[in-house]
Order: sequence, then C-alpha cells, then structure tokens
Amino acid sequence: MMNMSYILLVMLPGLALAGAASWFTKRTFTKYAKYVAASRLTGAQAARQMLDTNGLQDVKVERVQGFLSDHYNPMTRTLRLSPAVYDQPSLSAIGVACHEAGHAMQHANHYFPLHLRSALVPITNIGSSAAYWVIAAGAIMQSQSLIGLGLICFALAVLFAFVTLPVEWDASARAKRVMVSSRIVTPQESVHAGTVLNAAFLTYVAAAVSALLQFLYFFLRYTGGSRD
Repeated sequence: MMNMSYILLVMLPGLALAGAASWFTKRTFTKYAKYVAASRLTGAQAARQMLDTNGLQDVKVERVQGFLSDHYNPMTRTLRLSPAVYDQPSLSAIGVACHEAGHAMQHANHYFPLHLRSALVPITNIGSSAAYWVIAAGAIMQSQSLIGLGLICFALAVLFAFVTLPVEWDASARAKRVMVSSRIVTPQESVHAGTVLNAAFLTYVAAAVSALLQFLYFFLRYTGGSRD
C-alpha cells in the first residue's frame, strides 16, 4: 500500500499542506496573543458575553488542557477553551473563544451543515481508520466489492472534511459580527482577531485537500484509472 507513487502524490503534499497550515496558524495566534483587547475581557469572558447576548445562557464555558484544543460539544452544550484562550485577554484568545461560541449559535439556530457534520462523526471515525485495511484486503483477495467498500469509507472521510469547511467559516463569520456588535472588541481589533480565525481556517482547507488526494489516488489506482 505504501508505494512510492502514494508517498509522492499523496503523503508528501498532504503533510506539506498540513504542516504549513499548522505553522501559519500557530504563528498568527502567537503574534496576536501579544495584543490585549481594550475591553480587557478574557477569552472565557468574551465567549460568555457573546453567548448571553444571543440568549444562550444555558451553554457552559469550561477550561480544557492543551494548546488550541478549543471546541464546542453540542451533546453537552459545553464550550471548552484551552488555557491560552480561557485565561487571556488577547485578540487571539477572544477570536478563538468567539469562534467556538459561534458553533453554539449554529447549534441553537439548527444550522444544517453542523448537524450533518455531527451525524457523520461516528461513521467517519470508523470508516477512515478501516478504509486502508479494507482496500488492502480487497487488493489481496482481488475483491472489487471490498475495494469498493474501502473507497466508500474514504469518500465519507472526504465528505466530512468538506462539510467541515462551511461549518468553520460560518462560525468565524458569526464571531466577527458579534464581537463588534456586543462590544467585545472594537471594529479595528476585530480585523486582527479575524486574521487569527482566517489562519485557523486554512488547517481545515489543508485537511480537506489531503483527504481528497487520498481518495483520488486509491480510486484511480483500483478502478483502472492508473497503473503503477
């Protein structure tokens, strides 16, 4: 499975994209972490204010360990923020915190792509890890049915990655609007906070492109589109 064409056409470009996006996100976050918002609100306070302004007082805001491990859990209606976001009054912290609050707003407003992504999570988690083994088994046994099943597993992973794009973009768009309207940041500060969110979005773009490359490689290889 791990032949030279796979490494050159899929792994290296995927790793390069993911690495570059991750580096740019961390660099941008670190840069604007040095800028303290005029409101002096920490990330946790900014998220709380954004949630309360939109009638989401029942959504909890908690601290979670890790660097940029921030996320919103729709099952428990809990927004979890990393220490660098939860405790800091920086534009980076506020931007990330309000982005996660944007996901809570999506959930409350029944934003369809968010619900679709949540529904795909368990299927994708199982399918993406099983896809390689199913395709390998199909190739060894010369079973087009198994290969097709593996390709479907890959296709679900690709679908998940691309459904994630509008979910993340929309959450950032909501954050950018409400940060200003709720007086969490000034209009000029929102530009810098938005830069952090734009950088973070690139990591999702890189993940989607990488997933698509993997799918296309295996699809072309095992459906007669290419030959080694």
